[in-house]
Amino acid sequence: MKKNKEMENKSHYYWDLDRNGRKLSMSDREIMEAKGYNVPKPTNEQQLPDARLHQKISFIKSGVRILGYCLIPFSLVFATILLILSEVIGIIEELV
Repeated sequence: MKKNKEMENKSHYYWDLDRNGRKLSMSDREIMEAKGYNVPKPTNEQQLPDARLHQKISFIKSGVRILGYCLIPFSLVFATILLILSEVIGIIEELV
């Protein structure tokens, strides 16, 4: 009976064993905490970005940028204004 108990406690994989050949039973979090790493627990306070709004703003930015590049042969002033506006929209896009 003792032999069966020992066999249950043994593992065939070296990463499951401690120095004495016994199976490890600690979770990853317990091991990290035992080594002194402070593993932050996930919180629900972090807001996820709105993917749909980000996509809409990205499409608007791309349209303004394409229009700006199309205006280069006709009016450098308006093309420059539109390209600068597209960069401002890009900054707003990243903040959403």
